Amino acid sequence: MNSAVIVDVVRTPSGKGKPGGALSGVHPAELLATVLRALVERNDLDAEIVDDVIAGCVSQAGEQSVNIARTAILAAGFPETVPGTTIDRQCGSSQQAAQFGAQAILAGTSDVVIAAGVESMSRVPMFSATLGKDPNDAPLRRRYPDGLVSQGIAAELLAARWKLDRETLDTYAERSHRLAATVAAELALDQIVPVEVAVDELRTVRADETVRPTTTLESLAGLRPAFYSEALAARFPEIAWSITPGNSSPLTDGASAALIMSEQKAADLGLRPRARFHSFAVTGSDPQLMLDGVVPATEKVLHRVGMSIDDIDAFEVNEAFAPVPLLWQRHFAVETERLNPAGGAIALGHPLGASGTRLLASLVTYLEHTGGRYGLQTMCEGGGMANATIIERL
Repeated sequence: MNSAVIVDVVRTPSGKGKPGGALSGVHPAELLATVLRALVERNDLDAEIVDDVIAGCVSQAGEQSVNIARTAILAAGFPETVPGTTIDRQCGSSQQAAQFGAQAILAGTSDVVIAAGVESMSRVPMFSATLGKDPNDAPLRRRYPDGLVSQGIAAELLAARWKLDRETLDTYAERSHRLAATVAAELALDQIVPVEVAVDELRTVRADETVRPTTTLESLAGLRPAFYSEALAARFPEIAWSITPGNSSPLTDGASAALIMSEQKAADLGLRPRARFHSFAVTGSDPQLMLDGVVPATEKVLHRVGMSIDDIDAFEVNEAFAPVPLLWQRHFAVETERLNPAGGAIALGHPLGASGTRLLASLVTYLEHTGGRYGLQTMCEGGGMANATIIERL
């Protein structure tokens, strides 16, 4: 059987996902084109041999509509013969793109695939694709009469269920910013592709805009709960209202991409693989709690290959909200040092469709710098789903 290997993986810096953010002047197709071009240039690759580009994007509306993968391929200057498709598995979209790409390699239907993701939350705001319609309407309400809650309320419910208080959440958030400002900054040169922004004047964005090195517990404690309302408080009396902008991932602009090949193809091209895909899993979970699917997804991916949690050297558990990695850590009793060791989305940002391959970039780079062998990444996803992937450093 072919093995699917990661030859390279890159990302843009993170920009604040609002007007005036560092990357808000860049069309999302150009953001994605930037990382596509970087992969072929860094590896002296003829783009004509790319069998497919699979890109994750959640808000497929406006500038991100009509198959942004194909738009970015053409914007990147790739041959017109290179196809592309855009997928949506919510926050795990580009992690799923990597899984689909690796599966094509393993099946022998492709030799070279680029898995990628993009989200410009400044130019295409979250929920743009709903066109004002409630996705919880009639079909879902037959099964869930009260409708599904937002992810913010789901995070509050998880914090209540797992007894994670405000101080615990804020302490974790402070750690994310501290590690992002130190460890992630040391690894940035191996994964970040600068982005040229032409607004008024040409400038180059090289660093993550969302990291706040001066974050303290005191500053976090001063932030107000983000999702409180009297109506929701009456509906959910168990909630302590601890989720704030400080212990949640920020709205973010960004793109990321991974160059995936069969191990034989990489050898034929004289390229040295950086890691190998070892196992995959995807699962559904309670759509009301929504964010705790990272637990069964992790159990499933480990079971598939007969590994235990102790076999893994580093974990990337997406920090959509602080309760997610914290409940995952408590369930698996993993040492803090192995969890999001270079910081996570609370500091580095969460550009929805791009976050899966962004986590992959962090994981591959960290394993290389520490000499670890196995890494596991997992992401909670809207609607109650989660992906998990195990990679092996080569």
